[in-house]
Amino acid sequence: MGTSSRSTTASALLAALAAALVAAFVLVPGPLAANLSGGGFGDQHHLIDRLSESFVGYWNSGGRDFTPDLGRVVGYWRHFHEVKAVAAALLLAVLIALGVRLWQAFLRAGQTLGAGRRAALASAGVVVLALALVSLAAVMANVQGAIAPFSSLLSMLPMHTSHGALADTLDQVRQRLADYPHAGGRAPGAVEVMVGDFGRYHAVIAVAAPLVAVALAGWSALSWRRFARTEVSDRRARRLFRSFGLLAALLALGAVVVAVANIGTTADPAPALLAFFQGGW
Repeated sequence: MGTSSRSTTASALLAALAAALVAAFVLVPGPLAANLSGGGFGDQHHLIDRLSESFVGYWNSGGRDFTPDLGRVVGYWRHFHEVKAVAAALLLAVLIALGVRLWQAFLRAGQTLGAGRRAALASAGVVVLALALVSLAAVMANVQGAIAPFSSLLSMLPMHTSHGALADTLDQVRQRLADYPHAGGRAPGAVEVMVGDFGRYHAVIAVAAPLVAVALAGWSALSWRRFARTEVSDRRARRLFRSFGLLAALLALGAVVVAVANIGTTADPAPALLAFFQGGW
């Protein structure tokens, strides 16, 4: 088997593995999380109902520790995001390997392949690159959910409900957060737990985003270096490295902006949490 055939086979295997991991990312987390946590919730509607009921019970308990009902929901959600984070990380690794192979094949093609084949390689490379960026975002989001599952769950509460026990509870939470931490006496334990968990939720991105920015800046620098070292006559390669350099630099800048925003929220999470409960997010 020739080198080209082996490379094509390897790329096909990586593509098949990526497709399997996409399916696993979508289908596996719910059942596996239910198995790990001792029970699932059927669908998102049932999860939201159980969350709403258990959140009201937790607030009314007046303590810091989760009630058993809320603890089960939070445990399930933690496992759900852990499984998704692992699947997304594996998918990212496979997509990076596949993308490298596709772009190397594109650069090696020269005039040995027709324009249609070269266009197909370039299109596949762009799709894989886009999927890799989506996978990176999925890794970060699911690590957030695994480390701070309570804050992740809060986003599923029907914040705009206008009647019932949940509406009353949400009004009380908003009032307590509006006074936090300046209200006379100690804040309710649930408020302290929510503020602390919300800070952790944003601390994950405050740490991860700068690391991503450094990696992207490195990719940009490497691409510009390859651009400078490529012969002027090789216009396709120079165009590719220049595109990578610009894209990586822009993405690194975006990651820095995200990091700064999350660092600010991590330092003082209560106002952002209040805005969240007020529907400002």
